[in-house]
Amino acid sequence: MHTRTLGQGLRVSAVGMGCMGMSQSYGPNPGDRQAMIGVLRYALDLGITFFDTAEVYGPYVNEELVGEALAPVREQVVIATKFGWRIEGGRSVGLDSRPAQIRAVADASLRRLRVDTIDLFYQHRVDPDVPIEDVAGTVSELIKAGKVRHFGLSEASAATIRRAHAVQPVTAVQSEYSLWTRDPEPEVLPVCAELGIGFVPFSPLGKGFLTGTVDPSTTFASGDVRATIPRFTAENRAVNRALVEHVAALARAKQATPGQVALAWLLAQQPFIVPIPGTRRRERLVENAGATSVALSADEVADLDAVAQRLGIHGDRYNAYHMGLVGH
Repeated sequence: MHTRTLGQGLRVSAVGMGCMGMSQSYGPNPGDRQAMIGVLRYALDLGITFFDTAEVYGPYVNEELVGEALAPVREQVVIATKFGWRIEGGRSVGLDSRPAQIRAVADASLRRLRVDTIDLFYQHRVDPDVPIEDVAGTVSELIKAGKVRHFGLSEASAATIRRAHAVQPVTAVQSEYSLWTRDPEPEVLPVCAELGIGFVPFSPLGKGFLTGTVDPSTTFASGDVRATIPRFTAENRAVNRALVEHVAALARAKQATPGQVALAWLLAQQPFIVPIPGTRRRERLVENAGATSVALSADEVADLDAVAQRLGIHGDRYNAYHMGLVGH
């Protein structure tokens, strides 16, 4: 596994692992906790050293899972988690990035993750009620106290990134980015390049769509978030399928999988990009890690870009509520 460098010199594996799906969002949660711990440890065997979680995943149980799995190999991994939600009665009820809340979340996450320091602490969504300077200043204090090493933002606008970075250097920005979600390209990726900030795409496989395993006939299980996303209506899946078919054709020509081509396309965009695909299965981990060995030529990257632009993508990537939380 190759490594890449995010901002502030933070080195991680070129492909990381998003851990959310082990605790929520993709149908019934796995009942075998030990199996999931085994998957997380197997990721490290494959050279994956960058693991992404958050207090809100579950809530709380995903951090506990990651903490238990990675405690024996703590010195070999980089663990990212997030703050920024108000959680009541076991569910998120809105945003909360007040300084006191950030400090409380940091202490609780440290306990659940079984670590002395959080490697990368993201604001999960920008809170319009709290100036980003106050957020960055609070994380800066946590860094000085040794509780946090690096500061990150998720789904923030270029202007917000600049303001935060002026107070506390931002190590990474995490946002959805893939062949069918290009929102960061006009403004966010350029500001990351300018300021030396790493970029961490979540849902780099389009919540599974770009792997070719989801088609118009797919039925989503109870609790699968994709059933609530406009992009995943049967009608939109049928139209969006054309992009996946093009990716699959290139994959066959390169003796790779569609998912590997989708990840290789991301890796080819910028050297500071580190995607974090999620999975519950060891065979998918092997596939994702193998994407670092799939080389796309400049012509192949340009062809994928042209096809994606020509076809367009039908449907929003979130429902109306969650679309209202991004880009601030």
